[in-house]
Amino acid sequence: MADTDKPTREQAEAAVRTLLRWAGDDPQREGLLDTPKRVVEAYADWFSGYAEDPGEYLKRTFEEVEGYDEMIVLRDISFESHCEHHMAPIIGKAHVGYLPDGKVVGISKLARVVETYARRLQVQEKMTAQIAQVIQDVLHPRGVGVVVEAAHECMTTRGVHKRGVSMITSKMLGSFRDDARTRAEFLRFIDVGQGR
Repeated sequence: MADTDKPTREQAEAAVRTLLRWAGDDPQREGLLDTPKRVVEAYADWFSGYAEDPGEYLKRTFEEVEGYDEMIVLRDISFESHCEHHMAPIIGKAHVGYLPDGKVVGISKLARVVETYARRLQVQEKMTAQIAQVIQDVLHPRGVGVVVEAAHECMTTRGVHKRGVSMITSKMLGSFRDDARTRAEFLRFIDVGQGR
């Protein structure tokens, strides 16, 4: 959406007041007077990923790694996102691995990539693929693996009301897809679903 199409803060706050009225409450009562402002501020934080380019985080690399060419894995990257169907929270963790091809990136940058995509309205499958693809496109490693585990509040707080359920998605590119041993090593490193 173009910035010129973006509603103003005042319009966003008015929309929150409309939802409060629709829910059956009075936006003018004391406890709700500042709610529209707070909700808009929360949305600015929760959806700040739209204003960021995750690929930018990966552009500064390091080549002085003494020829290191083994797998690099960052696991248990916690995130909070929101599903694009109900705008309900998705709470989880991502595991990211790659096989460098002459250069590496600072590990905090991998976490920032996850965070940027998480801070957009998401579908877990899409987010998993986006993280893997941007790492592949920018770093050009020999392979990338991404696994995301998350609980979806759209399923636990509405609809079927099933708690304790998590969804696991994965995206493997390059040697992580083509070489069963590489894939198995990555999955062993992250120990998915083993209740660490």
